[in-house]
Amino acid sequence: MSLKSILLVDDSEAEQFLYKSIIEVYDSDIEVTSAYDGQEALEILNDDRFEIDAVLLDINMPRVNGFQFLDAYSQSFNKEHLIIAMVTSSSQIADKEKALAYDAVSEYFEKPLTTDNLETLSKMLAKEDA
Repeated sequence: MSLKSILLVDDSEAEQFLYKSIIEVYDSDIEVTSAYDGQEALEILNDDRFEIDAVLLDINMPRVNGFQFLDAYSQSFNKEHLIIAMVTSSSQIADKEKALAYDAVSEYFEKPLTTDNLETLSKMLAKEDA
């Protein structure tokens, strides 16, 4: 299975714009949905109208941050083929270890997002379906 849809979760409009541009360069057929905090992301994932393959999740956001999102997601969701990648400016090893300790988190990327990061996610998705 190829990467068909991504949920971007970042409170920065500039980052959202940049991510969408990078995704467009990588594959213009990928559908992008945006959330500006973890609460909005949870609402989107709970809505059956959205088919999401991967979530690109920032750590530091208002209302519900990335770790709070992961706590709620871990308790309430069981989406087997959903890949969650933290994409953050934090280079702190403690943040990386904390993020990767969640079963739901597949990857941890430091900003900026790259097409290589997207290729990694696409390969992960293909592996899960093999």
